[in-house]
Amino acid sequence: MSSFELPVIDISKSKTHRTELAAAVVRALEHTGFLYIDNAEAVDFDKMYKSCQWFFSRSQDMKNSLSRKIWNPANSNIYRGYFPVGENEPSRKEGFEFARDITPGDPEVTPGNWFYEPSVWPEEDGTFPFKTFMRDLYEVMHELSLEILRLTAIGLGIDEFSFEELFTKRPCSTLRIMHYPPWTGSPPENARIEDGKVLTTPAHTDSTFLTLLATFGYKGLEIVTADGRWAEVEPRTGSLVMNIGDVFSRMMGGRFKATRHRVVDIGVDRYSLPFFLEPKFDGDIGENFMTKATGEGNTHVPEQYGPYVIHTMKHVKKYFEYRTLPEF
Repeated sequence: MSSFELPVIDISKSKTHRTELAAAVVRALEHTGFLYIDNAEAVDFDKMYKSCQWFFSRSQDMKNSLSRKIWNPANSNIYRGYFPVGENEPSRKEGFEFARDITPGDPEVTPGNWFYEPSVWPEEDGTFPFKTFMRDLYEVMHELSLEILRLTAIGLGIDEFSFEELFTKRPCSTLRIMHYPPWTGSPPENARIEDGKVLTTPAHTDSTFLTLLATFGYKGLEIVTADGRWAEVEPRTGSLVMNIGDVFSRMMGGRFKATRHRVVDIGVDRYSLPFFLEPKFDGDIGENFMTKATGEGNTHVPEQYGPYVIHTMKHVKKYFEYRTLPEF
């Protein structure tokens, strides 16, 4: 298996080399759908890794107290919180996720919309400021994502803030930490792939808009290259891996690539931290976005993000952690 060097965007040059970076972002999204983001301001990889270590070293009882209702009926959280390693699943991972909380009783949010349920948090022991750090990191990743989208818009020749409206009020974006325990015993057949490898996350494209991922130097992430081969993404110190999901690709009529990727077992405990940029629930993610932005091209067909992604997670992708989500 060959390793694969992704295109590199030095985001620290976004003010001095804005046009050049914008063109590079668009090229990367058109050809690989994956790229490295270097020198992101206020992204503290050491503390990000500590957040993973701190949380996943807590007792199983503590983690279970944050489990979604499907795993802990005593809890009210449906969408956010902790999920355990699934039994007999090819996805061998546990995770914790949260979002930006909205104002209680927000009149523009339908009561019972669990996309906007309050986040749940673990009790802390004073050794690491988990909640404070994670909430601050969410805002850092959110702003970084929007800056990347501004560059994308410039590279497309449209207004710099064309994508902003989707995310500025009540985004559904998710920050998640993940732990991939190595397989022990005999993995299920649906986790086995070629060359004796075993999966910890099956091949997929992301359902959301844009992903920023800290891999902490771990190998295991693989993507499909333009010639159809699987290639390992080479870890890059101090970089985030960025890719786009189905929503962005679909809005752009397939011009931007949502690239298939997977994670294979590397024989040790592996950690990662992804931020999934997601539009607001009622954000318009309809096809032919460029027509909406320029007034030219095929007819734009409006579609809300929330219903689309719920259907995708439950019935198309069938992620084990989301199969039981209630319908609206």
